[in-house]
Amino acid sequence: MNLEKIAILTCWHGKYPWYFPYFIHACSYNPTIDFYIITDNEEAILNKPVNVLIVQKKLDELKAIANKKLGFSVSINNAYKLNDFKPAYGFIFSGIVKNYDFWGHSDLDIIYGDIRNFLNSEVLTQYDFISLRHDYTTGCFCLYRNKKKINTLFKNSKDYKLVLSNPQHYCFDECNFAWAELRTGKSILELNTPIESFTYVVKKAAINNEIKAHFDFILIEGRTGRVVFDKGKITYKKKFEAILYHLVELKKIYSPEKVPKKIPARYCISSTRIYH
Repeated sequence: MNLEKIAILTCWHGKYPWYFPYFIHACSYNPTIDFYIITDNEEAILNKPVNVLIVQKKLDELKAIANKKLGFSVSINNAYKLNDFKPAYGFIFSGIVKNYDFWGHSDLDIIYGDIRNFLNSEVLTQYDFISLRHDYTTGCFCLYRNKKKINTLFKNSKDYKLVLSNPQHYCFDECNFAWAELRTGKSILELNTPIESFTYVVKKAAINNEIKAHFDFILIEGRTGRVVFDKGKITYKKKFEAILYHLVELKKIYSPEKVPKKIPARYCISSTRIYH
C-alpha cells in the first residue's frame, strides 16, 4: 500500500536551540515523512537524516515571497511573527509542498513519537485537517490536506489581512490567546475574541460541513514527567502513547550546558530535565 506523502514545514531563524538535536533525532525515526526547515542558519547539522531538508531563506526573502503570494504587504519584522503565518504555509510555500498529499507546520521544541501510528491511512482518508488537541488548533503541529480549499482556509477569517500585515502577534495559528476559556470547555464560536483566529475558522467550517476536521488530545505538553522516548515511540506512565512531546514548558526551566553529539535510542524526560 502506498503511504500518503507528508511534508512538515518549520521556519526557524538564528542559532539552533539546545533541543534541536533531539528534534533531528526524532525525525530520523519517521523516515516516511519529509521535514523541511526553512532557515537562514547555514551551520552544518550533525547526524542529519535524509528526510530532513534545509531550505535557505532569510526573513526578507520570506517576506517578499509572502507579499507576492498574498498580494499585499505583510509584516515579518521578526521570526516569532511567523507563527501567525503558519496556517498559510501551504499557500505561501506551494512550491515545496506541491508533490505531497498533506503538509503540516511544526516547531523545533518537539520530540516526535511514531507519527504514522496516529496519522495512518484510515485517519488521513477521513480528514482534511488534524489538530493534536481537542479544544484548539495546535500551532506546534497541525496537518492539512494539500488542496486549494484547505491551503486557503486561513482566508476565511475576516481578519487575516489585518493579522498578516500588522507587526503585532495575534496567536492567529491557535486561538487569539483564549486558551484558558477553551480549556474549560467553552467553544471558540461562543467567545468574543478580538480577531477570528484559525481555531474559529476551522471549527466554523467543520460545523458547516465545509471540511472534515479532527480534534483529539494526542500530544504531551507541560512538565508532566514520566515521559520516555524509546526508539521512536513516546510514552507516558509506561502505558499511554503520544504522537509527540512538546517542550514548551520544560525549556523555560531547563537548558543543559552540553547536549551529547549523539542522542541515545532511549531516554527519559522528567518534570525538570532530560536524562539518558
